[in-house]
Amino acid sequence: MSITLGEFIVELTKNLPLAIVTLLTLGVILVNGWTDAPNAIATCISTRSMRPRTAILMAAVMNFIGILVMTSFNSTVAMTIYNMVDFGQGSNQAGDALVALCAALAAIVLWAVLAWKFGIPTSESHALIAGLSGSAIALHGSLSGVNGSEWMKVLYGLVASAVLGFSLGWIMTKLTERLCRNVDRGAAQPYFKGAQIAGAAAMAFMHGAQDGQKFMSVFLLGTFLARGNGGESAFAVPFWLMVLCAVVMGLGTSIGGMRIIKTVGMSMVKLEKYQGFSADIAAATCLMVSTLTGMPVSTTHTKTTAMMGVGASKRISAVNWGVAREMALAWILTFPGCGLVGFLMTHLFLRIF
Repeated sequence: MSITLGEFIVELTKNLPLAIVTLLTLGVILVNGWTDAPNAIATCISTRSMRPRTAILMAAVMNFIGILVMTSFNSTVAMTIYNMVDFGQGSNQAGDALVALCAALAAIVLWAVLAWKFGIPTSESHALIAGLSGSAIALHGSLSGVNGSEWMKVLYGLVASAVLGFSLGWIMTKLTERLCRNVDRGAAQPYFKGAQIAGAAAMAFMHGAQDGQKFMSVFLLGTFLARGNGGESAFAVPFWLMVLCAVVMGLGTSIGGMRIIKTVGMSMVKLEKYQGFSADIAAATCLMVSTLTGMPVSTTHTKTTAMMGVGASKRISAVNWGVAREMALAWILTFPGCGLVGFLMTHLFLRIF
């Protein structure tokens, strides 16, 4: 099932809850652009391969391209998020599902803004998953609102991104060092600068490809609920929606996120250009594998674990494990924290509306 732009506009003009869901979804995409996208270019900036403004512009463009290209031939991540929770059945009134979805998105925006304010690179993906799950549980009054088999893909992705990201970061660094062991370091710097830029572009592309699909699935979920088709289990992502999400995410990225760039690229581990290149290629590869297999993973989680693997390849003490622990705590708190916020806000919204 799909929907044309004309049909969507007509539905939007006669359904206030859908209009609110649309605005909140676009808000979440915008926030994701300025909080998660900076992780893609953090190493490129910290190694001085690119100036911050130029890097942010590049990330915005590559996010845009990533959404359009990847979603055109593989939308399995969007299907996973769409089928992970049940908003279409089990509610007492037809409008309850849209109200619950509004509450979930409001909870995600609140959580994301607080994380950005304190410079913590918390995962928008985990917040999205937690907020939707908390609201679905509140809507049903039980865990029946969550699809366990689809949720398992989230857990698989959590483990896979951590293990694969760290391992590939370590392997890529060791491989690069071995291949270039007889190359003059000074002469190699210009080449690794270019490679670092290419790696950052690949990361930004995969960020758009992975995260763009998550939010498009929520967008379509709200639209189908408004049309009374919440029980649909399959859909086609329309091109106009790809463009809309790509533009909004690119706008968010252009706003920038220097606090998070500083935390990820400068505080956790100090990298040289070849190490930054290794981290970006490792993270982009992990994101590509996860996207093609339909596992929704955190781009932040993947990038930071890859950087930790790069740092550990030199020596364990090269990684600032204090910063890593703070980020791990933020990730651990996101699921119960944002889930609880979504749960409580759903009950509040249902009472109000």
